[in-house]
Amino acid sequence: MKAMTNTPPPPKALPVINPHAAGIDVGSQKMFVSVAGGPPHVFGCCTADLRQLCDWLRQQGARTVALEATGVYWLCLYAELEAAGLEVYVVNGAHVKQVPGRKTDMADCQWLATLHAHGLLRRSFVPAAPTRQVRDVVRLRDDLITMAAAHLQHMHKALERLGLKIHTVLSDLSGFSGLQLVRAIVGGERRAEVLVELCDAQVRLAKRAALLKALEGNWQAEHLLALKLALEGWDFYQRQIGACDEHLQGLLGGQVSGCPAPDLGPKKELRHNAPKAMPELQTWMGQLFGTDLTRLPALNEYTLMKLYGEIGADLGRWPTEKHFTAWLGLAPAHQQSGRRRRRQWRPMGRGGRIFCLAAQSLANAKKTWLAGVYRRLRSLRGAKAALKAVARLLAVLFYRAATKGWQYVEQGLEQYEQKYRFQQQRRLERLARELGMVVAPQAPTS
Repeated sequence: MKAMTNTPPPPKALPVINPHAAGIDVGSQKMFVSVAGGPPHVFGCCTADLRQLCDWLRQQGARTVALEATGVYWLCLYAELEAAGLEVYVVNGAHVKQVPGRKTDMADCQWLATLHAHGLLRRSFVPAAPTRQVRDVVRLRDDLITMAAAHLQHMHKALERLGLKIHTVLSDLSGFSGLQLVRAIVGGERRAEVLVELCDAQVRLAKRAALLKALEGNWQAEHLLALKLALEGWDFYQRQIGACDEHLQGLLGGQVSGCPAPDLGPKKELRHNAPKAMPELQTWMGQLFGTDLTRLPALNEYTLMKLYGEIGADLGRWPTEKHFTAWLGLAPAHQQSGRRRRRQWRPMGRGGRIFCLAAQSLANAKKTWLAGVYRRLRSLRGAKAALKAVARLLAVLFYRAATKGWQYVEQGLEQYEQKYRFQQQRRLERLARELGMVVAPQAPTS
């Protein structure tokens, strides 16, 4: 009799979810396409070539396509695939690393198609086409603001070389009084008494003596030329920013048509770099998000417009607030192997940076409870960790208000304030015990 041998069963093959899934390796000059890991086909990158690529995919029976986000080269291809009715998966390149030693464009598209056919790829978030239009203009506007800031620095440098200490008196050279002074100096005015009269009435009343002293310069021709060119550059970019505002007005005005207008809270003051040509912006943002999110601390309609361009108005794409904050890069990430659990670096996207900028404005606030959270965490963990924590908390409130309504948010705020008050009381009692004292409640005043 032969002995029985325990041979392990053969490993099961991975199930094929979509046998006609396609993968595309995106390049600046060529597109390499494979269907279900089959032989690659090469197409050009011009618009006619991309449309031919879409027709070939439909002929092959492909209904879903996976591609990596490679620079800006994938954007036109994505638009053409979307217009052709194909389901597009934009995947993270770090999640589809090739086997070492087999990295070619031909192999990349086959590898993407194989993984996609087995359902092993995770789709990245890409907003809808109307939101992408707003996002492109908002990002262009931010780039123009950065370029304009360089010319403002050139103005500061030229004034310093001219011996004019305007920056020691006026906190903002790009304000009304600062630009009035610069334009008059470029126009040929040198008398300090005349220049002071061009400033705002409040500036003249509070800072006349300091301005008269600061406006005594040496008037060297080369630095006056630098000041003139810097002012012309500043004015040029302000006109460019105005053109972006006009285009955004048309885009947003067309997208909110037919949306009901929500109840609006008090209008917040918009300061530097805010769009001046859109007085209806707060109403439009309320119509797009379904509620007036400017009622949240540190968020105004300009910040909401930037957030709309990055994430859109449909926050139901993220199942919970934890998914939302993790996608923003504001939540901590951990990696576990056996008993070892360590923190993992998570990149922060543009949406997360917008929330961080909004949270930064709370650092010096006095009547906002989020400012108290920031100062408490800053004393314990430092400014950087406190800023990120408050930005995450602000993103959570944003998600709750947009998806669950204000009643849920207000209940959460009340619970947090009660918890924060209880923690402060326990901290005081512990400190009093260490000092041999007792904390006594204050008697009510009649």
